[in-house]
Amino acid sequence: MALAAILFALAAGVSAAPAKQTNRSKQKAAAEATRAGIQKKLANLKKDVVRTESEREEAADELAESEEAISDANRSLRELAEEQGQTNRKLQELDGAQERLAATIDKQKKQLSQLLREQYVAGNEDRIKLLLSGDNPNRISRDLQMMAYVSKSQARMLESLRSNLATVEANQQEVQNAKDELEEIAAEETEQKARLEKQKAHRKALLGSLSSRLADQRKQIGNLERDEQRMSGLVDRLSKLIEEQALAAAAEQRRREAVAAAKAKAAAEAKALAAARKAERERLAREAAKSGAKPVPVQPEPVVEPEPEEPKVAQQPPEEKPENIALAPAAPEGAFAALKGRLRAPVSGALTASFGAKRGSGPSWKGVFIKADEGSDVRAVAAGRVVFASWLRGFGNLIIVDHGSQYLSIYGNNQSLLKRVGDAVRGGDQIASAGNTGGIEESGLYFELRHRGKAFNPAGWVNF
Repeated sequence: MALAAILFALAAGVSAAPAKQTNRSKQKAAAEATRAGIQKKLANLKKDVVRTESEREEAADELAESEEAISDANRSLRELAEEQGQTNRKLQELDGAQERLAATIDKQKKQLSQLLREQYVAGNEDRIKLLLSGDNPNRISRDLQMMAYVSKSQARMLESLRSNLATVEANQQEVQNAKDELEEIAAEETEQKARLEKQKAHRKALLGSLSSRLADQRKQIGNLERDEQRMSGLVDRLSKLIEEQALAAAAEQRRREAVAAAKAKAAAEAKALAAARKAERERLAREAAKSGAKPVPVQPEPVVEPEPEEPKVAQQPPEEKPENIALAPAAPEGAFAALKGRLRAPVSGALTASFGAKRGSGPSWKGVFIKADEGSDVRAVAAGRVVFASWLRGFGNLIIVDHGSQYLSIYGNNQSLLKRVGDAVRGGDQIASAGNTGGIEESGLYFELRHRGKAFNPAGWVNF
C-alpha cells in the first residue's frame, strides 16, 4: 500500500503537457509563407512574359504549366521521403531511450519495495520511541544511524525515480510529436501523389488532344529555328553574365594587389628614409664627440602610418537582366578541359540523335538525344554550379550547369528538375530525371556541351 501511494504521488506530480504544434509544422508554415511570396513574384513575371511573347499560340505552351507542376510534385515527394527517413530514425532512437528508462524505473521500484519491506519488518520504529525506550544507549545510537541511512537512501531513490518518471513523460511527448510529424508527412505525401497523378492525367489528355498539332509544328523549320535561337540567346545571356562577374572579380583582385603593393612600397621607402636619417644623426653625433661640441638634441622621427585601405563597394549587377544571380567560380580554370574524353554519360540509354545530324528538313542537331525511360536519373557530367533551372519552350524542363572557363553543359526535356539556380554540384550528382517535356513524343534527355556560347560535338568528351 505504501509503495502504491508513493508511485501514485509521483505519477500525479508529472502533469501531462497540453498538445502543442509540432516544430515541423511551425517551420513548414514559415516556409509556405516565403514560398507564397516567391510564387506570387513568379506569377507576375510569367504574366509579363506572356504579354510580350510573340509565339504564345504554339501548342507546346499549353504543356508548360502541367509539366512544371509535375516537376515540383516529384521534387516535393523526394524531399518528403528524406524528411520521413530522418523522422523515423529519430523515432527509433526515442524508442530505444524509452526502453532503457523503463528498465531503470523498474529496477528502482524493486529497490524501493525492498527498502519499505525491510523497514516494515524492523518494526517501523521512529526516533522518539527509540530515545524514550530506555534501552542500551549504544543500541539506540546504532539504530538511529541505521534509520538515518535508510531515510537518506529512500530520499535519494525517490528523487531519482521522480526524475526518471519526468524524463519518461518528456520522452513520451517527444515520441508523440515525432509520430504526429510522421502523420503530417504521410498526409502530405498522399496529397502530393494525388496532385501528381492528377497532373499526369491532365498532361496525358493534353498530349492526346495536341499530338497531331505538335507533330505538324515540329515539322516546321521555323519552329525548330526559333527553339535554337531561344537556346542560343539564353546561353549568350548566361555566358555574358558569367564573364562580367569573372571580370569584376579579377578587377577587384587586381585592385587589392595594387593597394597592397603600394602599401609595401611606401613602407619600404619610409624604412629606408628612417635608416638614412638615423645614420646621419649617428654621424653628426660622432663628429660632435670628436670636436668636444655639445651634441645637438635629436628629434624623434615621426611615425608614418600607412593609409587605410579604401572600403570595398559591392558591385551591383545590371538591373535589366532577369538572370541576375550570384555566380561564384564553378570550378578551377582548366579543370573541365582536363576531363576531355573521360566524362560519363549524363543518363543511361541509347543515342538516337547525333551532333550535326539533320532534324528532318530543319536545322542540324546542336547536341545529342539519349533515349531513356521516364524518370531515369540524369547526372551532372562534371563539377560545377547550376545557372539555369526552369522551363524553356522547345526544351521543356531545362537545367544548365556552368563548369568554369566558359564551358556549359545543357540537359533538356527532363521530367523533373532536382536542383535550383545557385546549387553547387559534383560530377555524378543527380540533377534531374529524364522525361519528354517540351512537346517531344519520345522519353529521354537532350544534351549539349557549349564553350564560349558555341555548341560543339560532345562525342569526343563523353563516353556514351
